Amino acid sequence: MAPVIETNDLVKRFGHVTALDDLSLTVTEGQTHGFLGPNGAGKSTTIRVLLGMLRSDGGSASLFGQDPWAKAPDLHRRLAYVPGDVSLWPGLTGGETIDLLGRLRGGLDKARRDELVERFDLDPRKKAKSYSKGNRQKVSLIAAFASKVDLLLLDEPTSGLDPLMAAVFTECVREAAAQGTTVLLSSHIMSEVEQLCDHVSIIRKGRIVESGTLAQLRHLTRTEVRAGLAGPVNGLDSLEGVHELTVEDGRLSAKVDPQALTPVMAALSEAGLENLTVEPPSLEEMFLRYYDDELTAKGVTNGNGEAR
Repeated sequence: MAPVIETNDLVKRFGHVTALDDLSLTVTEGQTHGFLGPNGAGKSTTIRVLLGMLRSDGGSASLFGQDPWAKAPDLHRRLAYVPGDVSLWPGLTGGETIDLLGRLRGGLDKARRDELVERFDLDPRKKAKSYSKGNRQKVSLIAAFASKVDLLLLDEPTSGLDPLMAAVFTECVREAAAQGTTVLLSSHIMSEVEQLCDHVSIIRKGRIVESGTLAQLRHLTRTEVRAGLAGPVNGLDSLEGVHELTVEDGRLSAKVDPQALTPVMAALSEAGLENLTVEPPSLEEMFLRYYDDELTAKGVTNGNGEAR
């Protein structure tokens, strides 16, 4: 698949602050790609460079193989951008705003627009100046999902939405992905990214520290194992790759590195398994792995009173 988004060693500075530090990111055609990082990590700066709103200080960035700084008007007809805090023209109604944004993007599916207005429970007759933050967000989302675009750039798009509307958003992203639309989703909501994204990139201090499928990222961290045992288990306390091991009243709990899973399963089978639960690491656990030092410095523990 051809890359829709590609950055290589991208650099952006604001005075003495380096917001992007040799950032390299690739999103191929048809991917739903999660972009994860805390506030200040560089997510929004990356997206603004991709939109041609900021000029980079080094490296390269391309959308559909073109320079977003030089070709912004042409590229914007092929994409829809939803920021986390939407500003609208106060004198226009929600419906007028949706239609205007659709025209700027080269076309709007009116039947789809009407369907989305109903699904997002928006009154399109009201002036934008009367809308709450959540309703402004709905206007931007409806305009994006009803537009005929090849790329959705979503930067904290569910900010201001209640859980019901966030569920509608999730379904709309799935529908867009099923039609082949490429999606870059920046979000603080790990469960949202885990549900929707087939690829994830984690950004820290302006640099991508990990990128891959969820399965690939899970392979890099620990699996939680819980078991009920008929007899004593031997050798696990000295086995490399087994962490936070506890055995009490026939109940075992441990976190296991990928390379240790096979010998752990063999030892549990030999002890006599009565029940077994194996949980791969959540996306949140994988994400926090890259911020262990910052969490430790803030006094955050792993839940057992130990430093992370």
